[in-house]
Amino acid sequence: MTIAFTICSINYLAQARTLGDSLKATNPDVKFFIGLVDTLEGIAFESSYKPDFPMIEIDKIEIRDFQEMAERYNITELNTAVKPFYFTYFFKHYPEATEVIYFDPDIIVFQPLTELVNSLQKYNAVVTPHIITPIEDQLTPNELHHLNTGVYNLGFVAFSRSEQITQFIAWWEEKLRYECLIDLCNGLFVDQNWMNFLPVFVQNTLIERNPGYNAAYWNLHERTFNNIDNQFIINGQFPLIFFHYSGYDPAKPDILSKYQDRFELADRTDLTELFAIYRNSLLSKGNAYYRKFPCAYIKPAPVRRYQRVRKFLKKPIHYVIGQLETF
Repeated sequence: MTIAFTICSINYLAQARTLGDSLKATNPDVKFFIGLVDTLEGIAFESSYKPDFPMIEIDKIEIRDFQEMAERYNITELNTAVKPFYFTYFFKHYPEATEVIYFDPDIIVFQPLTELVNSLQKYNAVVTPHIITPIEDQLTPNELHHLNTGVYNLGFVAFSRSEQITQFIAWWEEKLRYECLIDLCNGLFVDQNWMNFLPVFVQNTLIERNPGYNAAYWNLHERTFNNIDNQFIINGQFPLIFFHYSGYDPAKPDILSKYQDRFELADRTDLTELFAIYRNSLLSKGNAYYRKFPCAYIKPAPVRRYQRVRKFLKKPIHYVIGQLETF
């Protein structure tokens, strides 16, 4: 059995539902879950906005000292910090699952994941690099940005069941308890820089260079899109497997992504249909409705800053000293 999951708070459920619907249409045999970093207690969704997919609330997966993590992190940091813990949960509670795949909620899957599942029968892990060819300008993002924020994009990662992966995920969990921060000066960008170690610690890792995987604003310099017979094709050759709409806001439909300045959506007419599909789905699935829900676990910013400093100073000594671990 193959499990796919995403992680979000209530405010991103329109994105998660869009992802889930795309998986249901293209991969009906894949079991999809929403990991909800929020609480449903006291929440009564309007009938049209109740998600059709199982939601596993964060307090159900038994993360040790989770409340302290919530006090330490902002909403982006917290949603990324719990990623390895959800992998542990699925491998533990679904023994029939041979592979578990993570997708960020702001992704649409356009094709069957047959090739990916086949890869996971040969490899312990699959990741995608942000770019597979050099960038010829100094716009944002460029290679230096990717050195700061991680070689691999953690909007997608997939693992097959193995003891080596169990050990890696346990290591990753401990790193993210304290060090899942947006703190570039200290070499941290949520969970991504830690994943630079994956191909080192887990030798049987596939670095997937197929441009149909994880197409997004950061690799548009090397990818163009055409719709041929109702199928999106990249560079005239590769079917688009999934597109990552990171930084897109349907309320600002002319902006490709708030995180880049290389391309204007108006100038990339090859993307017009792809973004229209996404915008229409978000609007129909209640993006404006869900955005009104604050995350139950996130404190106001001044309180969180105080708690973050206080908790960091109380970290166990081995986090301060550091140690070399191999698997």
